[in-house]
Amino acid sequence: MGNDHKGSAKKVMVAGHVCLDITPVFPINNKLQGLTDIMAPGKLLNVGTADIHTGGAVANTGLAMKILGADVTLAGKIGSDQFGQIIKSIFEKYDCADGLVQTDSADTSYSVVIAIPGIDRIFLHNPGANHSFNAADVTEQMLDGISHFHLGYPPLMQSLYQNEGRELVSLLEKVKKFGATTSLDMAAIDPESEAGQINWKQILSHTLPYVDFFMPSIEELGFMLDRNIFSQWQERAKGKDITGILDIEQDVHPLADRLLEMGANVLLIKCGSPGIYYRTANTELMRALCAEQDLDISDWLGKEGFIESYYQPKVVSGTGAGDTSIAAFLTAMLQGKSLVRCVKLAAAAGALCVASLDALSGLVPLSELEARIDAGWEK
Repeated sequence: MGNDHKGSAKKVMVAGHVCLDITPVFPINNKLQGLTDIMAPGKLLNVGTADIHTGGAVANTGLAMKILGADVTLAGKIGSDQFGQIIKSIFEKYDCADGLVQTDSADTSYSVVIAIPGIDRIFLHNPGANHSFNAADVTEQMLDGISHFHLGYPPLMQSLYQNEGRELVSLLEKVKKFGATTSLDMAAIDPESEAGQINWKQILSHTLPYVDFFMPSIEELGFMLDRNIFSQWQERAKGKDITGILDIEQDVHPLADRLLEMGANVLLIKCGSPGIYYRTANTELMRALCAEQDLDISDWLGKEGFIESYYQPKVVSGTGAGDTSIAAFLTAMLQGKSLVRCVKLAAAAGALCVASLDALSGLVPLSELEARIDAGWEK
């Protein structure tokens, strides 16, 4: 079973976690030194209008790809409540609501995003209907004609990570049978949650043979592959951002080695404000991937590097920056651009995203991103 994608516009499906993000706008106050100055018991703090927008990988990556110029279908699960209706109405504006599965047995997922200027974000999250999303929610009819399939946030989706990730493997295996290439993005994991007790190294060993592009953050990767190393990073960071203390050669490269051994073809590891690490395999499977997506082997085979972030003077919130980076990378890849060009566009999309409270309002078409890079956008 498969699809012939040659000679036609490539279609992509983005599936997985979808929610509604509610982000109160906090005032910029130089007197506020930390979270306890704001979230103290009994304290009343005046805030601005709440920014309400869709969140999760389906919305952030999928709709971003739509804005960037890709032909996108979305697949996710929502409840029949008011939050679900809001998500559905937003997706309908983009003509992307057909893949939403609506259920009466669970609430729509939502997050309250505490994005305080100068302090890392805090998420109050209800996974809701995402916990029941499974391989059956992506039908063969939906996959017909799909060139690339992207899945986001399985650590926040109970049905996908339980039983050693069998449902996750089943979904990706189904997609591969249709001849589509695949990509996978992860999410931060609460160590005290059910997902935090799971053996993610084992799940990845089962899953990565079906993943062409693996796109986690370095923090997620450290937590999943080696808790001891992750704890050492936290100690070195002394409460600050982990990405600021990592060494690419000593800290990131060894984990990338392990991922390639597990079966991934292309790695895009998001390293926060410093930038993005990339690595590709030098295997027959990698050659087959290049052939499937019409990629120049000389640009993609056996490569490694690091692209620094582009300068953004106005940083409002990092919400969705990783998702929009992935959206730009995949959109560029589907257009046959070089690996380095794809990673540069990913970094550029992330830089635009952090200037807004949501993931989408700051985005521009891919051609405009390229023009800014070519004009000498400062790193």
